[in-house]
Amino acid sequence: MNTFGQNVKITISGESHSDFISMVITGLPVGLHIDESLIQDQLAKRRPHDELTTARVEKDRYQFTTGLFSKSTTGGPLTVVVPNENVRKDDYANLRGIPRPGHADYPAMIKYPDFMNKTGGGMFSGRMTVLYVIIGAIAKQILNGKGIFVGSHILQIHKIKDRAFKPENVKNNIIDKLEKTDFPVIDESKEIKMRAEVLEAKAANDSIGGIIETAVIGLPVGVGEPLFDSVESTLSHLLFSIPAVKGVEFGDGFSFAKSFGSAVADGYLYNSEGKIVTFTNHNGGLLGGLSTGMPVVVRTVIKPTSSIGITQKSVNLITKAPVNVTISGRHDPCIAIRGVHVVNAIIYFGILDLVLGWEASKARK
Repeated sequence: MNTFGQNVKITISGESHSDFISMVITGLPVGLHIDESLIQDQLAKRRPHDELTTARVEKDRYQFTTGLFSKSTTGGPLTVVVPNENVRKDDYANLRGIPRPGHADYPAMIKYPDFMNKTGGGMFSGRMTVLYVIIGAIAKQILNGKGIFVGSHILQIHKIKDRAFKPENVKNNIIDKLEKTDFPVIDESKEIKMRAEVLEAKAANDSIGGIIETAVIGLPVGVGEPLFDSVESTLSHLLFSIPAVKGVEFGDGFSFAKSFGSAVADGYLYNSEGKIVTFTNHNGGLLGGLSTGMPVVVRTVIKPTSSIGITQKSVNLITKAPVNVTISGRHDPCIAIRGVHVVNAIIYFGILDLVLGWEASKARK
């Protein structure tokens, strides 16, 4: 249920308000020196920083308990444990038996009756994504060494839009720039406007959503395993495991519906280095589920945070009575701000799993 991966596998356990959350990783190269400074850096990006994010700040003091010797992988399962230290269960005392609108509470209470007694979102909480960031940092370390880079930016928050990637030519310097900031946008002037939108929603006890755009560059031609382990299938599977993700598209995505085939076919040419590329990149670097060597471009839609201070209607599953719910506690008014770093991390993991499979298939030939 909580395991994913064909070549590098992760198994996740724990809940938002349990003593700790944990992850077991198998399939990493033996002798890989884990760059813990990189892990710390990526965790710091995800961690809440200011008034735009939740007041629940966890220190994320993770510990590797198995699979390392002198900070290098032994080939055995690599286990990481992260304590939940800043827990306030009283915030949920008035919600026992009452499913919060927009949350997974109701279907979870039916599927897992004990969920009614839990606090927070349990296994469905965004707290679990701290583990995504850890495996993403390890994947980043490996893939960067192979010349493969992933970069994400906040393309849109509510009505404010950033400049999109140029899909046929995403430069390394753009990826580097996005990597160095907690609030990654291409057009820096849009950050102020996005922040204002979030603060306006927060002041109204409401929340807003956003779109995250990601580019993968340096990916070799032919990565992916059709039919069910294509690049799109793998990345979509992972992205939809992030709480609040409600849409994923590659290349022109849903805009294909209003296009002519003649306009989006991405014709081929040899570039100045003798490499085959395409004039355009409407298909987002993917054809038939395989990478074409062009930048892979994916956009992820994040819905508005479901926990808001505005009174909403629900029911009490114990008394069978209708109730009005006002959710207190500590919540992000816009998940996309921190979610951009989670999306970046999980795509790094998905690409690593695909690349290792591609390398293994080449070695067998």
